[in-house]
Amino acid sequence: MAVFTEVSEQQATEMLNRLSIGELVSLQGIHSGIENTNYFLTTDQGEYVLTLFERLTHAQLPFYLYLMKHLACRGLAVPDPQSNHQGDILLTLLGKPAAVVNRLAGACLVQPAPVNCAAMGKTLAQMHLAAKDYDRHQINLRGLSWWNNTVPQIMPFLSADQSMLLTHELAFQNHVTTLSAYTSMPGGAVHADAFRNNVLFDGDVLSGVFDFYFAGVDLWLFDLGVCINDWCVDPDTGVMDSLRLDGMLQAYQQVRPLSAAERAMFNPMLRAAALRFWISRLWDFHLPREANLLQPHDPAHFERVLTQRLYDPVTL
Repeated sequence: MAVFTEVSEQQATEMLNRLSIGELVSLQGIHSGIENTNYFLTTDQGEYVLTLFERLTHAQLPFYLYLMKHLACRGLAVPDPQSNHQGDILLTLLGKPAAVVNRLAGACLVQPAPVNCAAMGKTLAQMHLAAKDYDRHQINLRGLSWWNNTVPQIMPFLSADQSMLLTHELAFQNHVTTLSAYTSMPGGAVHADAFRNNVLFDGDVLSGVFDFYFAGVDLWLFDLGVCINDWCVDPDTGVMDSLRLDGMLQAYQQVRPLSAAERAMFNPMLRAAALRFWISRLWDFHLPREANLLQPHDPAHFERVLTQRLYDPVTL
């Protein structure tokens, strides 16, 4: 999240007049993240998050917003989009698509313990199963097609070794999609970005998963790989922490056991998840957009994670 578009208190007040969540008390920009404009929005009735979407369109956004609504209605701890007087949860502010969701309690973890990883694994599996009957469809916009289109744009900024690694891994992932094990894996609507900074804990209880705006229909194992590569690795080296990994995997499989194909494809999907975020961070780092409070992430982290998955594969 970031602040690309400045919203005044008067503009926020005018928007609140079309909702039923009280009068404005305070409005504060959120500096973390890189995709959308976000504000903490406090009213006399509660605390909310206001998002203005900088890349996603009015046509694309119903998938994400109604997915959150779908999961919230099934009792999962996710943001619940607020509707206006006409019942719409997709709003418009300053000519841009916007949404207001309830602000979840808790704080993000910097250093998760195995018990926290287990809580995330259980919640992720519950989210996957709860979304099985979600009837809207949106491809993962940061999936293989986007990787193939984006890599040529970032190649000029890379060293020879980085270019070789990126070219090799992209070719491998294109090949993986042709394998029968890949095509037989289950999937559906997934979060696709459930990093630690998108998950809240209130004490030892996982109190919320938010920022669904990279969600899409993809393989469940890819979504699990995204989580593992963030929650279960050493941030300085990319080396896998076996205790955190076991905690997440065991808890996930208590809700949804992995299939034989998923077990066979486990490390290739960890590599795919690492590649996706290496590419996107390279793109954001070398081809940034202007934004107030924008803080791009270091792409070197996922280069290390990918290298570790290549030379020290994780097998089940």
